[in-house]
Amino acid sequence: MGLFDKIKAGLEKTHGKLVHEIKRIVTRSPRLTGESLEELEAALIGADLGMPMVTQIVDAVRKAYETQGSAGLDIFAIAQREVERNLSSTNTALRRAPNGPTVVSIVGVNGTGKTTTAAKLAGFVAGERKKALLAACDTFRAAAIEQLKLWGQRLNVDVIASTYGSDAAAVAHDAVVAAQARGADYLFVDTAGRLHTKHNLMQELQKLHRVMGRQLPGAPHEVLLVLDATTGMNALNQAREFNKAVQLTGLVVTKLDGTSKGGMVVAIQKELGLPIKFIGVGEQADDLQPFDARQFAQALFAD
Repeated sequence: MGLFDKIKAGLEKTHGKLVHEIKRIVTRSPRLTGESLEELEAALIGADLGMPMVTQIVDAVRKAYETQGSAGLDIFAIAQREVERNLSSTNTALRRAPNGPTVVSIVGVNGTGKTTTAAKLAGFVAGERKKALLAACDTFRAAAIEQLKLWGQRLNVDVIASTYGSDAAAVAHDAVVAAQARGADYLFVDTAGRLHTKHNLMQELQKLHRVMGRQLPGAPHEVLLVLDATTGMNALNQAREFNKAVQLTGLVVTKLDGTSKGGMVVAIQKELGLPIKFIGVGEQADDLQPFDARQFAQALFAD
């Protein structure tokens, strides 16, 4: 299955609901009335595209109707164009430090798939012939350490780990030292899941980042927030709070294949201006894909 097919399959629930609603509105009457524009707005809101993006699409549809009438009016094409324009405004490539290893901190609330994401990212860069290393800094959950070690064996990627309950910042420090000594291109740091509302846990995360920065100036070079697409717009609150605490550099959106609210990707990017770096559209190692704005917009709206 090609990249676009994976994204399209992953967004099938969101796409199906959107296309069904828009077709129903369009086929009922050739005229675009105030009522049909309100229905279009409701359909877009239902996909969790967020009010700023919804307003932008509806305004563009209204303007197109006023200038050319209903003949040739393609709501799907207009929506696709507006979404792509917004999502293309940021750099989605994984950063690369000018010297030494690039340290990528993986953060987020419990249950979003951080450990799996860290491993899949290591697999992704290894596939590009870069040397990757993993750090098991979720020391609150014994299963997370074992899970990362299993992924490491599967991907042939070394994992720096300690015991359950050990100091996560100390593990992070040792991992940076190991990445430097072994000439790693990337170090992916799996951090413990924490509620964005818990101030003390956010302070622990800040400490972990400070410790890495003292060992390697500039680290972490990437701070990626992993979001579960099935949580819909609640993910926006998570993104806001994590961004205040640790200054995020990008987002990874997982479980897009299990939701009809895939538009939340667009809403978060539009409000916070954070690039979507990767999206998860399945369980396999290669189901974490680099984000492509054009393909994403096409998978959302292509009729």
